[in-house]
Amino acid sequence: MVKNVPKDGVHVSFMEKEMSATIQLPSGDNYNLNLHLLHPVVPQQSSFKILTTKVEIKMKKTEAVRWEKLEGEGHESSVKHFNPNQYPTSSHYTCKWDKLVVEINEEEKNEQVEGDAALNKLFQQIYSDGSDEVKRAMNKSFMESAGTVLTTNWGDVANKKVEVKPPDDSEYKKF
Repeated sequence: MVKNVPKDGVHVSFMEKEMSATIQLPSGDNYNLNLHLLHPVVPQQSSFKILTTKVEIKMKKTEAVRWEKLEGEGHESSVKHFNPNQYPTSSHYTCKWDKLVVEINEEEKNEQVEGDAALNKLFQQIYSDGSDEVKRAMNKSFMESAGTVLTTNWGDVANKKVEVKPPDDSEYKKF
């Protein structure tokens, strides 16, 4: 049994299958609420909060089951177990979205691309798999060289400015 310290005329205590609350009304009368819960709760993780218009009581369930009602004598034959990771839907068809995301990611990894798309994919892979130093080096070299130099060696670019180096058959013009 866990008893919470009374606050502002409110006293709430939690037990595994019971909850009781005594609230002092502005008229001076006490309001008593005693519940015999249908399923067990974790008293140590249950709490209450006093708000301006209400007293909010939160009780942590011991199992991930959907309660048909709050109170009862423990008729647990109609307990509906639910998966908290399942997406709610009104459709009769269920789709495992997490599995679909994994499949799409696998397809993207195994996709065969050619030309500029292959080069772009290679740079993206180097960047995403690289350490923080590799990412810093790539960002600094690309930005300072106006997109003409790309390096992954932070030691080369850490303390100096990266110069613009256009391809041999072209010339760099600043606009």
